Amino acid sequence: MAGRLRSLTRSGWFWIALIAAAALAAWYLSRELTAEELPPGFAVGNGRIEAVAIDVASRTGGRIRDILVEEGDTVTAGQVLAYMDTQQLEAQLREARAQLQRGQIGRVVAESGVAQAEAELSAARAVVAQRETELAAAERRLARSEQLARTDAVSQQSLDDDRARTEGARAALDAARAEVAAVEARIATARARIVDADAIIQAAEANIERIQADIDDSALRTPRSGRVQYRVAQPGEVVAGGGRVVNVIDLTDVYMTVFLPTADAGRIAMGAEARIVLDAVPDVVVPAEVSFVSDVAQFTPRTVETADERQDLMFRVRVRVPRALLERYPDYVKPGLPGVAYVRLDPDAEWPERLRTGLLE
Repeated sequence: MAGRLRSLTRSGWFWIALIAAAALAAWYLSRELTAEELPPGFAVGNGRIEAVAIDVASRTGGRIRDILVEEGDTVTAGQVLAYMDTQQLEAQLREARAQLQRGQIGRVVAESGVAQAEAELSAARAVVAQRETELAAAERRLARSEQLARTDAVSQQSLDDDRARTEGARAALDAARAEVAAVEARIATARARIVDADAIIQAAEANIERIQADIDDSALRTPRSGRVQYRVAQPGEVVAGGGRVVNVIDLTDVYMTVFLPTADAGRIAMGAEARIVLDAVPDVVVPAEVSFVSDVAQFTPRTVETADERQDLMFRVRVRVPRALLERYPDYVKPGLPGVAYVRLDPDAEWPERLRTGLLE
């Protein structure tokens, strides 16, 4: 019995070793065939189709009233995708408009007060002029009476009466001047009320503009044309300020990110020609170009490294599909699809036949 177990164990290990060797040979063979298919002057990397994604979010917190699009819908720049609830904002807007009306009425009343006080000031100044004339006449009469009193030409009673009239005229003049000062003070107060009303009006107008901007922002618009990738929230949900509601992908900004070793990344020129072949449609070749090469290695090296270790470092490379091509084939853009990107390192190298056949134009 023990011998049979040892025999089965040896047989199992034999088959495991045989399968591993076959897998290794298949991997090596496929690698060699791929290397033969791709001539010198080219680099290849695996990746997935990606597109620039835009989160359409609420600027202020609140409840979502309605979402107008479904996942997969095509949208255009400026299109309204969702509405936030604006009941509270509309109430605040009515309050701000009432404050504005209050300020405008206050300004009208203050202006009316200034006009009335200015009219009173003109009348008060006319009274002052009249009192000054009366005082001057009384003083001249008193001077004559005093001169005649020295020769007993007038009675003492007449002299006393002239003095009394002079003092009365002087008092009346002082009262008229005091009234002028009081009216001028009322004018200053009325003008201050105008300034206060203007401040109330400006504050109310600024508040109205702010609230109106919030109401306008409650209509969530997409800044770019594209396709709705998914709805992050649903109608009736409450989101905070900056909360995402809809995610949109730009169908005219599509690329594939691959990682290439140091030897290849160092030879890539910006704008270099590239080709993308998707696993789902291997017979279609998508033209592209290099739009980005990272200046930082994906794997940070140690402080001390050998030349071989430096060759193992990987750099991120972005291969972008032309916008004009994407505009002609928008329905075929499906982010997430895996594929292979081929980059021409040598501008004089000829593309293999399989990367020229089926090329989209």
